[in-house]
Amino acid sequence: MSTNTLSKEAEIRLLTFFNDRIDPVSMAKALRLVNFNLALNAMGEPTVAPEKTLRESFIWLNELAETLNPYLDLE
Repeated sequence: MSTNTLSKEAEIRLLTFFNDRIDPVSMAKALRLVNFNLALNAMGEPTVAPEKTLRESFIWLNELAETLNPYLDLE
């Protein structure tokens, strides 16, 4: 069990992200795809997802990370 540690600002950014940028179902698919490919690579198996699809998934993961903690915007 976890506690809610998101600030109100982070909650608003997340709502905006999922309302304006990507829907939660598509984001879940991107997360699963990247997780699957990372697991395969960790086990020494080749990546099976098309490169374009995997690249797009990594972009969404980076955008989600920036939404949660806008590190790159600070520089």
